[in-house]
Amino acid sequence: MTSSRRAAIVVGASLSGLMTGLALSRAGLDVTLLERAGTFPRTGAAIGLDAGVLRRLARLTGSTSFSLAPSPTSLQGATWSELHARLRASAESDPHIVLHHEAPVQRVDQDADAVWAATSDGRTFRGDILVGADGHRSIVRRQVSPEKPDATFAGYLIWLGLADEAALPAPRRWPQDVVMLSGADDFMFGYPVPGRDGSLVPGSRQIGWAWYDAGRNDLLRATGCVVGDVVHRSLAPAHIPAATLRELEEEARERWPSPWRDAIVDCLRRRALIGTPIAEYVPDRLVHERLVLVGDAAHVPSPMTGKGFAASLDDAEALAASLAAAAGSASVPDALRAYERKRLESVRRMVQSGQQFSRGFSREAA
Repeated sequence: MTSSRRAAIVVGASLSGLMTGLALSRAGLDVTLLERAGTFPRTGAAIGLDAGVLRRLARLTGSTSFSLAPSPTSLQGATWSELHARLRASAESDPHIVLHHEAPVQRVDQDADAVWAATSDGRTFRGDILVGADGHRSIVRRQVSPEKPDATFAGYLIWLGLADEAALPAPRRWPQDVVMLSGADDFMFGYPVPGRDGSLVPGSRQIGWAWYDAGRNDLLRATGCVVGDVVHRSLAPAHIPAATLRELEEEARERWPSPWRDAIVDCLRRRALIGTPIAEYVPDRLVHERLVLVGDAAHVPSPMTGKGFAASLDDAEALAASLAAAAGSASVPDALRAYERKRLESVRRMVQSGQQFSRGFSREAA
């Protein structure tokens, strides 16, 4: 790290944190990334991304391109794992970024001149700016908006899975595009994505799926995933009751066509799925002096908006631009307020647009 550069601490090194760290480094800051997890496992999540977003990611990481399943539209499928691996590799090769895993942050604070983050093992990291990129249960948000610290349960969950096309019965035609299907009372998105080896050949890729389900909120509360109106965690495969797996298989066979039905059944039989309760958060502020929020720490939209990932990238770029513009002139708090002016109303509208869907879809809506 070079002493002439401002220093940023980024709490969280998932997708949003890594993008922010890279953007801040490009803007002339030294960055310390603090991530509570050790290594990130491969997940069953697929993400639909606009091709323009992927081009911006390629520039951010210095990659020539991302491996994509060809699509006749601008929306293309990518896996969470590939995106994270690319971003992490870029961060680890950047001389102005230090990434600490197994560094769960317990407390953040600030004074007029600096910010600091204390981890559970007794370490303290100091800097000029502290970024909360620590997800929908953000610790940093509790300092930025203590009167409104929690994202709230939207009243439904999404089942997520990822299946190899080669393991499924061959259909007449493999999918070529992202699709949205509606069932009896639910929805499903499907994404063809590159195979584990990067293959883009139909029949050798993977199929990602996201099934919106408003009928199992009692299960979420019984397993502690949702407490009151706050989402605490996702429903891990080992904690999904066998009876629920059987019910989901029966419903999948009734509601969804091949190959999506086959991909769901394959994941159910392998217990290769996760149930994610959906939270939402409309921010009133993004900044408090030297503390600033990005990504799901700042705003939590329904996935139905399709804008969460792109908004996190927008946050990273806007924050970096505000700090770069203030280099050597404006104070850090002034630069962060400029970032808030750029982003606050836009992200509020984004979350509110998703809430319209949630209130209609959730069986708990008032």
